[in-house]
Amino acid sequence: MCNPLDEVVRRQKAGEPHGITSVCSAHPLVIEAAVRQALTSGGVLLVEATSNQVDQYGGYTGMRPEDFRELVHGVATEHGLPLDRVVLGGDHLGPNRWRSLPPQQAMAEADALVAAYVRAGFTKIHLDCSFSCAGDPAPLTDDVVAERTARLVRVAEETAGDSAAALRYVIGTEVPVPGGAHETLEGMAATSPQAARLTLERNRSAFTAHHVAHAWPRVMAMVVQPGVEFDHLQVFDYRRERTTELREVLADEPHMVFEAHSTDYQTVDGLADLVADHWAVLKVGPGLTFALREALFALAAVEDELVAPRMRSQITEVVDRRMRDEPSRWSGYYEGDAAEQRLARRYSYSDRMRYYWPDPEIAAAQDRLFANLSTVGIPLPLLSAHLPDQYRRVRTGALTPTPQDLVVDRIRDVLRDYDRACRVQDKEYV
Repeated sequence: MCNPLDEVVRRQKAGEPHGITSVCSAHPLVIEAAVRQALTSGGVLLVEATSNQVDQYGGYTGMRPEDFRELVHGVATEHGLPLDRVVLGGDHLGPNRWRSLPPQQAMAEADALVAAYVRAGFTKIHLDCSFSCAGDPAPLTDDVVAERTARLVRVAEETAGDSAAALRYVIGTEVPVPGGAHETLEGMAATSPQAARLTLERNRSAFTAHHVAHAWPRVMAMVVQPGVEFDHLQVFDYRRERTTELREVLADEPHMVFEAHSTDYQTVDGLADLVADHWAVLKVGPGLTFALREALFALAAVEDELVAPRMRSQITEVVDRRMRDEPSRWSGYYEGDAAEQRLARRYSYSDRMRYYWPDPEIAAAQDRLFANLSTVGIPLPLLSAHLPDQYRRVRTGALTPTPQDLVVDRIRDVLRDYDRACRVQDKEYV
């Protein structure tokens, strides 16, 4: 049974620098931007839910896997993207959410998590068992991680039944922490070729031991660290001279490419180099909601020029107040004094603000912002001052100047760069 991701692997193995963007976000406007970009590019839309966002209990978004599926499929259908061009992925599926429990209990929860994703129709399954649970040694050995990974593959295969042939797996232990770095980073080293080969062989052996060797050809990717990452204020760019040996590790694996996490904020040239060096799956999440925030705050500045103070959405103030009222999702990440934390809450690359957009008060402020600007209209000179790229598209007739369309288009700026790097359909993107 085919999966649209097979074409990415096939073209890579044929020597083409071809890749795919993995959109890791549950925000409806980000998903809309990704759908619209896929319609323009003619490519496949890959959207992934992370295990802390979406799980069998609802995750921090309140969505179970079937809810996330309905969100993505609903947006795709609304905009006319055929569902056979939509692939749903599960990211970091494993015991991460239950690390405080003993391994037996944590892995039972992970079993249920993977089964829920597979039942909901997710066909790209990234298994991340690299986290130590209560009583585990830290760090875990490759053997333990591989054994737990193979266990979850067996759960997925049994859950899928006759549809298991559609599943594609991603393995790998050198995986950036879900949610981003907790601290300022000093640097980022690439995975050693020796460590990557050990991961590959331990997983291959574990698949055999757990009687899922038949699924090994459907392991489409392995996550290794190419030396890219970001923290609150800096981006570590890809330097291909550091991965000369690493990129050859999968040369003899006809069905497998590399997957790169934390590629947010890389330059187009850096992303293109990653794809050329066999990191065919490029994951991006915070970089998309970072662009979302830029667009919403730009529109708030336009609103300040046009709308009476008592009628304004006050969205920037509402967001910061709600983040201060409920600091659990950022306080462990942003260091420094009050002024430094305020700047980080608003502008950090790690974009902890993304966890707050579903908040009812913030959502109401966004609705008010859109309603206000839809009523008064946005004068072109103000649009030029605050969203110059969108202004140029409005001037040429390529974009309508509605608040939602402007925000979606700003997010698409990020996705356009990824499509150029992935060479999707070898098109230019407007």
